[in-house]
Formats: sequence, C-alpha cells, structure tokens
Amino acid sequence: MYELSDAGTIKNILEKHGFSFSKSLGQNFLINPAVCPAMADEAVLSDGDGIIEIGAGIGVLTAELCRRAKKVVSVELDKRLLPVLNETLAGFDNIEIVNGDILKVDLHKLIEEKLGGCKNISVCANLPYYITSPVIMRLLEEKLPIRQIIVMVQREAADRLAAEVGTRNSGAITVAVNYYARAQKLFNVSRGSFMPSPKVDSAVIKLSLYEKPPVEVRDEKLFFDLVRAIFMQRRKTALNSVSSGLAIPKQTVLQALEDCGFDPSVRAETLNLNELCALANKIKEVM
Repeated sequence: MYELSDAGTIKNILEKHGFSFSKSLGQNFLINPAVCPAMADEAVLSDGDGIIEIGAGIGVLTAELCRRAKKVVSVELDKRLLPVLNETLAGFDNIEIVNGDILKVDLHKLIEEKLGGCKNISVCANLPYYITSPVIMRLLEEKLPIRQIIVMVQREAADRLAAEVGTRNSGAITVAVNYYARAQKLFNVSRGSFMPSPKVDSAVIKLSLYEKPPVEVRDEKLFFDLVRAIFMQRRKTALNSVSSGLAIPKQTVLQALEDCGFDPSVRAETLNLNELCALANKIKEVM
C-alpha cells in the first residue's frame, strides 16, 4: 500500500504517469494524513454501507473509504487519473471507478446497479470549489436514496451552507440545504493540507438528509422561485423583491405579508425557514 498522504510519494506516482495538475478542474490533492480518515469515519456508518465518491484524485480519501465500506463507487472526470488509481488502489477489491461527470451521470441508475445491496448509501467528496453549489443542489434535488453527504468545500462556502436561515451568512443555497437536510460544519482544513496549496482554507460539512422536509410547502416550485427572487435582490424589501422577482402585483405580495403578520418593509433575507414557507404558502393562496 502506498502512503498517499506523503507529498514525495504523490510526486513520484504522478511523475511516473506523466500527470500534471489541471487548474481548470480545481485539482488539489490532500496530503494531511488526519483529514481523510476523519471524513471516512463520518461517511461510513457501518461495514455494510455503500459510498459514492466524487473525484478520486489519486485515491487518498478513496482508500480510507474502501477500508470501512462494503463498496465504493468513485466518479472521476479526469481520465488521465485512471491508470494512477489502478495502481494506488490495487490492494482493494471493493472499489469501482466510473469515468464521468458527476453533473451528468445518471445517479439513480448508478446506485441501483452498483450499490443495490448496500445498507446505507452516503456521498463523500473533496469537491472542487467551482462546482460546489451545482453538485450539492443536484444531490439534494434528485431525491436520491442517500442518507448523508460529507463534503469538503471552500471554508466560506461551508459557512454559508451550514448557516442558519435568516442570518447574515445565509443565502439561497442555505435555504435549499436546510429544506432538504440538517447541515453541520465538522472541522476546518488549512490550505497547507493540499498539494498544490490553494489560496483559501477549506472545511468539511455534513448534510443529514431528511425523509421529508421540516416545513410543508404547498408549491415547491413557487417556494424556490421566491427564495431565488429574494436573494437576487437581497437589499430590497420583501415587498419589492418578491413582487419584481416573481412578476406579481405588489398588492398581492402586500396582502400575503400582512396575512403572515410581517412588516411590509421587512427584508425577506432575514426570514427563517418557517417564515419563508409561510410567505410562499400565503402567496400561493392569494394569487
């Protein structure tokens, strides 16, 4: 077995295969030996579990997941890494590498065909910063049979994802995450934990998916349209941002706000999840 958290070992393996880092793919490989075991411990609940990993890199996190889970399926976009992974993960018989784009792979089919016999299914990944939001939203919106998502993201993004809805750090994705899951920031990871070192620090978060959302939304599309409208114009009052964003009369929005007991001058970004749900439901009622 290779010591995959050793910078010298990584350099030798990559040089052997003629591999060079791709900035466009956001490739930064972990070399902190404490991080991947901690992530794997959170991701694998029992030895009967199945794991979807997004981006195997050279297999540092993959190896830790394989030591704990029944089956690991890693979706890796960069085909140049396939021969590297064949070498670094040769000691494991419970890993399958899928060369593909996580935003395009049929995840329902992947789970059914490759992880069907597993007890729990979780997603675990060191996500490139540039695809953090689209990947997380896809995992949540597709209503996959997964129990939790453990991901490393840019520290600023982690603070936003794990923020309480209605607080300063919250945004549209914060609302979406809290609608589908309970978010928890686990620990920070310094930029020096990677090779090459990025310009920002990272953090690991855990999203524990709900069986059903904690609020009852009458029209899910209207709810998320309202949320997007609010945060696209977050400096405006709820009356103005909702009216212009949803293209509905101000009087309709005013009626909904008053029926909910909200001040018409309130900024909707300060509303919590229950209040946003109440506003969306009331707008649906008065439209």
